[in-house]
Amino acid sequence: MNLWSSRFKKSLNETADEFNSSLSIDGRMYYEDITGSIAHAKMLGETGIIPKEASKKIISGLKEILEDIESGAVQIQNAEDIHMFVEALLTKRIGDVGKMLHTARSRNDQVALDTRLFTIKQTKEVISLLKEFINAITDKAQKSLDAVMPGYTHMQRAQPITFAHQLLAYAAMLLRDAERLSDSLKRTAVSPLGCGALAGTTYPIDRNATCKELGMSEPSFNSLDGVSDRDFCAECAFCLALTMTHLSRFSEEIILWCTSEFGFIELDDAYSTGSSMMPQKKNPDMAELVRGKTGRTYGNLFSLLTILKGLPLAYNKDMQEDKEALFDSFDTVKKCIEIFIPMLDTLKINKEKMRKAASEGFINATDCADYLVKKGLPFRSAYSVTGKLVAYCIDKGYTLETLPIKIYREASELFDEDIYKNISIEECLKKRISFGGSSPENIKTQIEIINKKLASI
Repeated sequence: MNLWSSRFKKSLNETADEFNSSLSIDGRMYYEDITGSIAHAKMLGETGIIPKEASKKIISGLKEILEDIESGAVQIQNAEDIHMFVEALLTKRIGDVGKMLHTARSRNDQVALDTRLFTIKQTKEVISLLKEFINAITDKAQKSLDAVMPGYTHMQRAQPITFAHQLLAYAAMLLRDAERLSDSLKRTAVSPLGCGALAGTTYPIDRNATCKELGMSEPSFNSLDGVSDRDFCAECAFCLALTMTHLSRFSEEIILWCTSEFGFIELDDAYSTGSSMMPQKKNPDMAELVRGKTGRTYGNLFSLLTILKGLPLAYNKDMQEDKEALFDSFDTVKKCIEIFIPMLDTLKINKEKMRKAASEGFINATDCADYLVKKGLPFRSAYSVTGKLVAYCIDKGYTLETLPIKIYREASELFDEDIYKNISIEECLKKRISFGGSSPENIKTQIEIINKKLASI
């Protein structure tokens, strides 16, 4: 029997009851629900709203229920939601005293609190995983400082970089993800407990006390907003979707680098699969799955925004749908990071293939133009001279490194023998001295910056 059934003359239709139940989803919040109830019961006793002995008995009963759930002695089942399950079990165990727990509280502020507490916990877990992942990236970068490769624009070879530089670009993205999630916590850690159904309560509750007890930053200052605010869900879902965007981009490059056409890396057998038909295949399925699972986090974000877009104040049952979308995004992101870290750690780098690719495609052409600029030629003129030299090389089968000095001097009298040193790949890397560039010293600086930022999150 539902706790609210005294108002009704008929029992809820069995199919409707099943449709209405959220226990399969919000059952995951049992810890948060019991923790919130303990804080509420403590406040009720301390303010004298219920007798202190009743408060103590309720708290003791709630702690026992929590222990039994976590040990497996109690199974969460046969209730409309986790809130009613806990309250009904409490009353069954300690008698009518358990019925005092819901004094000055509604399921509206209760579920809002549970969802916030659960979101805080999950957010912190994702941040911890992101920090671990970023550390794995910087470790790999440290080992790849000498792995020269071409950087790309439009998927065309553009300028020389190192594999370390490429990896640290993803570290920068994931660092922003961790910072965004960390910043979102201050908007999530607002306690709605005490807002009641929508208009507050007539009891002299102490909202600051429960707020402090639960480690929240402040109580919500408007009771209507307190029970209906799900901005934190949408914000978190966006942060998680953007994190998946970055994981998907990283996955895409890993998938490309694994191909025989690139051959820059090889994934460990433990993070690859084969074909049921083609014995030669070694597929980057983990990276492909990360790329594929990105779409579901986008869908979750859009679901949340759509649920919220037309809701009048205050609480509406539509909000029951917020948790499945948000929880799925948390689960998806955590699983993807957990598989990505060892996949990255165990992959092998083919430095020879990377270096060969870097020596092709005229990725030192900009340095050739810069050589002329430093000798006094305006950049646009230098660009034009170099472009003609590249066209000549393509036509005659040369590279800029193998082009005879005679041809260089025919193009511009400013060229001298030192052009070959200036356009060597290693020299091109060393000269990228601007802050954030690809020189070896810059890479070390980037790692230092990442480590410093990580320590502050």
